[in-house]
Amino acid sequence: MILILGAGLSGISCSYHLNHDCMVIEKNNHAGGHIFSRKINEFIWDEGPHVSFTKNQYVKDLLALSLDNEFLEYPVFPVNYYKGNWVPHPAQSNLFSIPEPIKSEMLKDFLASRANINNDTLPKNYQEWLEMAFGKVFANELPASYTRKYWTVEPKELSTDWVGERVFFPDVETVEKGYLEAPDSSNHYITSVRYPKNGGYYSYTNLLLKGINIQYNKVVKEISLGKKIVYFTDGSFQNYEKLINTLPLDNFVKFINAPDEIKLAAESLSCSELLLINFEVNHPAQIDSHWLYVYDEDKYATRINFTELLSSNNAPQGKCGIQVEVYFSKFKPQLESTELIIEKVTNELIEMGLLKSINELKATNSNYVKYANIIFDHQRKEALDSILNYLSKNGLTREVDDLEPTSNWDNLMADKIKTKKCDLFLAGRFAQWKYFWTDDCILRGKLISQYLNKK
Repeated sequence: MILILGAGLSGISCSYHLNHDCMVIEKNNHAGGHIFSRKINEFIWDEGPHVSFTKNQYVKDLLALSLDNEFLEYPVFPVNYYKGNWVPHPAQSNLFSIPEPIKSEMLKDFLASRANINNDTLPKNYQEWLEMAFGKVFANELPASYTRKYWTVEPKELSTDWVGERVFFPDVETVEKGYLEAPDSSNHYITSVRYPKNGGYYSYTNLLLKGINIQYNKVVKEISLGKKIVYFTDGSFQNYEKLINTLPLDNFVKFINAPDEIKLAAESLSCSELLLINFEVNHPAQIDSHWLYVYDEDKYATRINFTELLSSNNAPQGKCGIQVEVYFSKFKPQLESTELIIEKVTNELIEMGLLKSINELKATNSNYVKYANIIFDHQRKEALDSILNYLSKNGLTREVDDLEPTSNWDNLMADKIKTKKCDLFLAGRFAQWKYFWTDDCILRGKLISQYLNKK
């Protein structure tokens, strides 16, 4: 019997691609994990601005089929808020919208950095990467500030292996033109998205959940990899032949009673935490950008999205759902009460012109997300390697890219790992400690089914 721990997107994708010939265990009373959508007072709230921008045709077709093609597709133009200025995203190619004298300093420093660039010297950390890419002035004014808010650490504490296309690396001509006027087109890696017409992002699971064998409200207490038994807090247990874990890796290590050195490695893995604050507002969105990034470090708000711009069915007609993300971690703990933070963020929205006045605020609610984003610090790879080496002695088969932040699915789908003795699989952002998006989670399930020769 194949047992899957966790009914987030990776878990239910595994089940779907295994033809649901398995059992799924979920601690909550619903599936979906981080893509679950909550309906409160006629407003639909996702966990942040979830949109599908995959270029993988298999995933696009699967998600469309899950909605019976009832999805919206449109271009998106995110924007940045910087010291009272609205700057198109990405800011590095839109210097025209930044006030003087700082924008001229940014351009001058950028040109000097490119003139002195040494292609033989690789940046040792994200701070060095930012300075190489944009020059020190721009790097410290904008992305370094945002890094401290979003990733909750200094840029120098991050590696660079996760960056890829996620941060636009502009050429000189693009920056020079963007200094003078708005570019003809966006340089953001997300230009067009799909989003469910009804039901929020969770609706993308409709097909995946059809026919699933799942037990809800079931909490793992202990796992015996040797005996192949999972024990639960309600006193029950479940035997298995193959185990697919989607639970956060640091928690999984606690459940398996690993040696102290492996527990220490798991404790050194870092992840941000997310306080989501949802505002029910009695007027439409005051800007036409689906989401925005806030660089000012004197503000809690880090990223903001407008739910009815994703789909008009996410909010009552004429009203707006403003969702604000505030990030914390063990490096940056929450020191003020949630009530006080909501009060301060409300004032931030008014200052930015996103909320007309306190009288237009109908209601608020909040949601704390313990696991938000993997922090790709310099300890991650060594700690992950130690954990995976230990698990490889207990049923796991190491994979060619298991230490990399991202996966090349074309290469992996063509790779055939030997699974005869593979009794343990890891699936998903937190189980694998990777930079995974929706399509990655879906494709991981497909890949595991191929390993098990199920579909």
